Amino acid sequence: MGRLYNKKDNVKFENLADRSEKDKVWDTHRKDCDLVSALYFQSAEFERYFERMEDCSGRLEFNQLLDKETGEIKIKLTKTHFCRVRHCPVCQWRKSLMWKAKFYKALPEIEAEYKSARWMFLTLTVENCEITDLKNTLSHMNKAFKKMIKRKHFLKYNLGFVKTTEITKPMTRKNSNKAHPHFHILLMMKSTYFKDGYLKTSDWAEIWRDCLGVSYTPITDVRTVKVKNGGDSSRSALADAVAETLKYAVKPSDMTRDREWFHELTRQVFKLRFVSTGGVLKDLFKEETSEEDLLLLSEEEEEDQDLGSLTFNWYKTKAKYRRKVDE
Repeated sequence: MGRLYNKKDNVKFENLADRSEKDKVWDTHRKDCDLVSALYFQSAEFERYFERMEDCSGRLEFNQLLDKETGEIKIKLTKTHFCRVRHCPVCQWRKSLMWKAKFYKALPEIEAEYKSARWMFLTLTVENCEITDLKNTLSHMNKAFKKMIKRKHFLKYNLGFVKTTEITKPMTRKNSNKAHPHFHILLMMKSTYFKDGYLKTSDWAEIWRDCLGVSYTPITDVRTVKVKNGGDSSRSALADAVAETLKYAVKPSDMTRDREWFHELTRQVFKLRFVSTGGVLKDLFKEETSEEDLLLLSEEEEEDQDLGSLTFNWYKTKAKYRRKVDE
């Protein structure tokens, strides 16, 4: 455990990253939060977002828990404040973790009821659009997706889906004012799809092109989540597909590359929904996100012995979560 000595103030500090390996990611996400909030600070239009993000997760309170079986002392986040600004990197990260936790909590019951179901991972794209036309493009894409899921083939073989929207910023200078929106979709399919109704990637692309009503063939990717007797390898494959589906909507690195692009992105996606579900997965994320959801509290740790709390504060100039420690 590393402790840092501050000669000027005669104070010793402990970094969160030194206390808990799994929690060192907090430094990365909170630093990204500062970078993004600084862009909002540069516009009076978005200053309210800056103010909320400045107050986000500035203080983290953890419980120290003793695992009675292993004797290991671990820490568990129990209290903080989340700003819940849409593009806050901290809140994006916590929402992604929350969605994954809800999915895995529901999975055993789903798999017990639909024992022969198989999973697929589908990515649907369109050509890059002007960032100022992003809202219209997303509206068109969502209408096209609704057409797709109403088709006879989809209705016959699909049991449910989770769809998320991701927006990336093209790297080339000629596309600097453009955006690349695309859908990531986790599909729960009947086993008969692979026997009687299997579609190649080119078939999915043709269906998506037809639903979009465009003359070009959009880039489409579809992958079967490999399952071998329900072992660890199949769990890992499903975990990869879930992680890719339920990740960030916009990478922090894309947000901070161009201030004007990011400001326009914020305007374009205001109040748009980026996560949707259907079929037997329809109610997966039905409930509104609460502060407690983002804390990711679980009942399992209640059996561990509570050894008291530790509080770490965000030190912006150091870009670290730290706490003052006594001699």
